[in-house]
Amino acid sequence: MAAAAPDNLSESPQPPRLLLLHRFPTFKLSFLSSLNTDFTVLDPFSDPPHPSFSTLSKSARVMICVGPTPVASEDLDRYPAVECVVGTSAGLNHFDLVACRRRGIRVTSAGDAFSDDVADYAIGLVIDVLRRVSAADRFLRASSWGPGKEYPLASKVSGKRVGIVGLGSIGSRVAKRLEAFGCCISYKSRKMNPRVSYTYYENILDLASNSDVLILCCALTNETYHIVNKDVMTALGRTGILINIGRGSLVDEKELVGFLVRDEIGGAGLDVFEHEPQVPNELLMLDNVVLSPHQAVLTPESFAGLQELILSNLEAFFSDKPLKTEINLE
Repeated sequence: MAAAAPDNLSESPQPPRLLLLHRFPTFKLSFLSSLNTDFTVLDPFSDPPHPSFSTLSKSARVMICVGPTPVASEDLDRYPAVECVVGTSAGLNHFDLVACRRRGIRVTSAGDAFSDDVADYAIGLVIDVLRRVSAADRFLRASSWGPGKEYPLASKVSGKRVGIVGLGSIGSRVAKRLEAFGCCISYKSRKMNPRVSYTYYENILDLASNSDVLILCCALTNETYHIVNKDVMTALGRTGILINIGRGSLVDEKELVGFLVRDEIGGAGLDVFEHEPQVPNELLMLDNVVLSPHQAVLTPESFAGLQELILSNLEAFFSDKPLKTEINLE
């Protein structure tokens, strides 16, 4: 009687778990290289390129979108087997969600992985602009401190009326932090949140009119494009402060530059810009403006959380389990 074949020989070989990286050439995440242990990673910009990239990429079921790299319908045309796009960004405006829905492609985002870090950064910008911390640093480094050289007064943070546009994961964390400063919080979102006691405004003009500081925490959509325009800046007024840690195109940047140059708005703290990485030269010359190169999300802790989330979603997909942070495309 013939001996039975060992179990490991009777099992059919498992197909490789293919991951397709979708990124700009300059966009990288350091931990992505660790995925090679459990997956076959297909990166169109790897050097040297994977010898079978052109063939295997057409069989890859999962695409990892690095940062805000656009995922357009024509990108999905090139990779017909994709069933799931795993996002590494909190925003969604770079995805063609209509095309994903039409093709039955599931989409995930970074969820709350960056929320605490972005909220912390927003508070930092608020304090910096109102108390003129960065401007004071420049004043000192320029050896301007001395007899007869007085630094101008800054403004108090505590007790300010703060309007938040987008009381989601990030906006709610910003509000909680500002409560500790005794600030009066109001907000505008897609709908009123019955679980909070903050004043709700349906109209951003009304919100701006009743705010000393306006903080943008919402997603960029067709409806929120240039949500802060000339009328909103006028309503915010000469002493009002604008903070943007959302997306650059939430603000009509050309109008904002004009308002700041003409002293028709009190100041701004900007981590995002309409045409990144280009920043209007006029902003570089203003002491009442604090600028940051889209850094609010970037901490070692946030990347560790993102790595854990990505790995969880990949394992869930290949095990036919529910995805974390999946976007409702209905």
